[in-house]
Amino acid sequence: MSTTARIEQHFRDSAETKLRAAETLAPAIAEAIDLLVAALTSGGKALACGNGGSAADAQHFAAELVGRFERERPGLPAVALTTDSSILTAIGNDYDFNVVFAKQVHALGQPGDVLLAISTSGNSANVIAAIEAAHEREMRVIAMTGRDGGKIAGLLREGDINLCVPSQRTARIQEVHLLTLHCLCDGIDVALLGE
Repeated sequence: MSTTARIEQHFRDSAETKLRAAETLAPAIAEAIDLLVAALTSGGKALACGNGGSAADAQHFAAELVGRFERERPGLPAVALTTDSSILTAIGNDYDFNVVFAKQVHALGQPGDVLLAISTSGNSANVIAAIEAAHEREMRVIAMTGRDGGKIAGLLREGDINLCVPSQRTARIQEVHLLTLHCLCDGIDVALLGE
């Protein structure tokens, strides 16, 4: 297969995965928007975490809320738990890498806040620990996973939301996660600012 053909196949695979995900995830994404809007308009905040590409997605989401998405509006309270290298390395060194997000959730999370927990496999130990910490802090959780949702799917409680991408391929899952984040940001803006 030529390089051009491989590239075209990536585009087709991505589009097909997104269309499958739209059919299955749209209602859950709408629920996640409602959950975030309720938290953000009642004095709560969003905390976001993930590893690798999912860490970048957590940062992207926080940036869109604190800054803006596509329209001007006041900044919204969101924190990516992936960005402070001193906190991450101190906790990783003094405790364990598996608690780098959980310690921050315990320190920063309050009842009524929302944790956006991103793991393509659904099995990231430090994201799982963050979800457990969020539940201890009486926070709701929006999990963004893939494959079968992994261990995270079994941890979620009533009122939590699992946005599980119907794909086995990490790249396709990440592509749908990014689109989902943009849907969340757009939905928040429409709820706050109108069409």
